[in-house]
Order: sequence, then structure tokens, then C-alpha cells
Amino acid sequence: MATPVYIRLRQSIRVSSGHVIRVRDVAKVAGPSSYKQIIESMAIHNIEEKDKNIVVIDIHPLIELILKRFPHLELEIIGPNQCVVHVDKKLAKKPSLIIVSVIWVLLFIGAAMAIMNFHYDVSMEMVQQKLHFMLTGEKEEHPLWIQVPYSIGLGLGMILFFNHWFRKKFNEEPNPMEVEVFKYQEDLDHYVAINENKVEQDEDR
Repeated sequence: MATPVYIRLRQSIRVSSGHVIRVRDVAKVAGPSSYKQIIESMAIHNIEEKDKNIVVIDIHPLIELILKRFPHLELEIIGPNQCVVHVDKKLAKKPSLIIVSVIWVLLFIGAAMAIMNFHYDVSMEMVQQKLHFMLTGEKEEHPLWIQVPYSIGLGLGMILFFNHWFRKKFNEEPNPMEVEVFKYQEDLDHYVAINENKVEQDEDR
């Protein structure tokens, strides 16, 4: 009777340039320890300059590699059939403080303009003036007792909504930005796995 070995590919991983990708990097292996250690140490692909920043490891070359060494094993594949490898290139130097500051200022101004244009579109100033008149019976062009707390509350609400204060998180729940980035990364990995399987393309040549 064939010995079963279970393999579950990771959806994506990150490695540094020049890294030798082994089975343990891209997959979880379950089975007899005598086979597991050898399988996990098998080299699959060596990251080179031609790989650029993304490599796709497909399950089929992995199966062939293992069966070539252990033809009597029964492999059970669980989960995805490709693992997307993101190659982190070594940066020559840290980003310039001036460039980071300029980008931060541009983002700050853009966000401020977006908030102000929204308030202008919904006539927020007029709404606050009417609210002041309803509560006090007096007309006031700048009801600061409403506008100031509203402005402070708007900032606090954004902090709570994004669940971040600089690098500090208030709880373990992901914020909306992290969810959107995760969905984008998931779609990107799915696209790359289908259209840019470089390892498999090299083997077909």
C-alpha cells in the first residue's frame, strides 16, 4: 500500500533576491517524518535576476520532483495549485526624507480638499446654521459651538474608523484599508498565478 503524504501550497510568500526556494518555503507537508524532512528540504527554484519581482510555483513540477525521488509515495494535494512568490529587491538606500515629506503633504492636502468639497456639496455650513437656529432661536453665521466639536469628532471618527494611531492599533480587527489592500493583493496573486506562471513557462520551452 502506498504511503500517503499531504501537501498544501501557501497562497503567496515573500523572499529576498538570490534565495533558493525549497518545498518548506511554499508548502506545508504532512506525512511520515522520514519523508517529510527530505521533501521539505528539496530545492524547487533559485531566484535570479531574470525572475524580476514575481515567480509562480506550480504544483505539477513539485509533484514531479517528489515522485522522482519517492515514486512509491501517494501525494494528496490540498488547497491552491499555485504559490505566488514575491521577490523583495534590496534597496540601495533608504527613501529620502524630503520625498517622503512632500508625498505626506500632498496626501494631507488632498484629503483635506476631499473633506471640504464633500461638506460644500451637502451644504454642511447651512445645515449647522439651521441646527443652531432650531436649538437657540437665533441666527448665527458661524455657530462655533457646533462646528468645533464636529471638526474634532470628525478627526477622532477617522482614527477609530481606520483603527490606527500612527503604528498603534486599538484592537486586532483589520481596518478598512487593510481589508482593501488584502483583497487587491489576493486578486493580483490570482491574476499572476493564471497569466504569469514563469517557472512553468520556462519548463515548457
